Amino acid sequence: MHALLPSHRVRRLALGLTLTVAPLLAGCGQTPAAERVPFTPATGDAVLEHVPATATDAKARERAALRRALAGRADQLDLALRLARLDIEEGRASGDPRYLGRAQAALGPWWSAEQPPPGVRLLRATILQGRHEFPAALTDLDALVRETPDDAQAWLTRAVVLGVRGEHAEAKRSCAVLAPLAGAVAGAVCQAQVMSLAGRSKDAAVQLSAALARGTHGADEEAWALSTLAEATARAGDTGRATKLFARVLAMDPSDAYTRAAYADLLLDLGRPRDVIALTKDHGQDDNQLLRRVLAEVALGTPEASVLAAELASRHAASHLRGDSLHAREEARFALHVEKNTSKALQLARANWDVQHEPWDARILLEAALAHGTPADAAPVLRFLEASGADDPGPLALAERVRKATP
Repeated sequence: MHALLPSHRVRRLALGLTLTVAPLLAGCGQTPAAERVPFTPATGDAVLEHVPATATDAKARERAALRRALAGRADQLDLALRLARLDIEEGRASGDPRYLGRAQAALGPWWSAEQPPPGVRLLRATILQGRHEFPAALTDLDALVRETPDDAQAWLTRAVVLGVRGEHAEAKRSCAVLAPLAGAVAGAVCQAQVMSLAGRSKDAAVQLSAALARGTHGADEEAWALSTLAEATARAGDTGRATKLFARVLAMDPSDAYTRAAYADLLLDLGRPRDVIALTKDHGQDDNQLLRRVLAEVALGTPEASVLAAELASRHAASHLRGDSLHAREEARFALHVEKNTSKALQLARANWDVQHEPWDARILLEAALAHGTPADAAPVLRFLEASGADDPGPLALAERVRKATP
């Protein structure tokens, strides 16, 4: 489901609806004009302020302005909410989990409160979800939907967290509440996400296609719906349609990092590594995009493969030093298919499965158990697929291989 980080989720789904936070107004939170004293630098080369390298981007400039305003008085709720949301969005776009820490810092005055304002509680849950602290995120979301039962964003984010955890029935109940609050298309996308995560992607694609045909929607909602449809279609085995849908979504929103990664995975499965390189080569700052490119370069045996693999390995090492375990699934893929370390891959895949139960989580554990020669290690996935009533061809074929290999 659409999410923030490589795990990957508070993506478009969890941030897809507009949060009710006030925009940054000119001069808001700063000293009144009548009280400000003009400053004239003593020399022409005096440094007035350090700004991000991306300051040409409007949102980067806005984040910098918000941080300045909050540095003077941190308890300005509207500004803090706006900054936290912008940091979360930047983390989603760049794949950099450090933006979650910055978002938390913006919410610092309220972060530990038992009864924070609803906007803070929602973003706190989003940040916790991005860190895979799912129980804590659900505690906030359950409280939020009790306090403000008409908050569509809260129900949507709750569906995300439950879907990632594999609690499909409860996630569908959140989607059902969402529909009358956010509209039929949003409700249908939410339901389709959950159905596809449960391995019933053909039914999900049929229902979502029908909802799109009869519903009205804006550009952002359409891109979200088409990305969901592309994933469901790919999982159902209709790869031709899926490639067209993924390409269409990226044409609509080139910054959609999640869709790019999902499209790259499909292209890798289709044996099209050159297309993966073309798709990801300009997005190497995102660890998820870099992983897909490394897998493609390794498949082609290019000179760049070892250099890029070393870069990604160093990023994984740095994340461990930060105490960040968000990339367990991606690191398991790297260990299995690049480092050829089946023991490490299996260890990472099992740890990842303890936290989340999305299709790729199932796949990497199945693959790692087979490669390691211990198919019984994938037994939890087999039980999960059976309980979910999954009928997607990919996981079922892999699961059958595991069953046949199990003594």
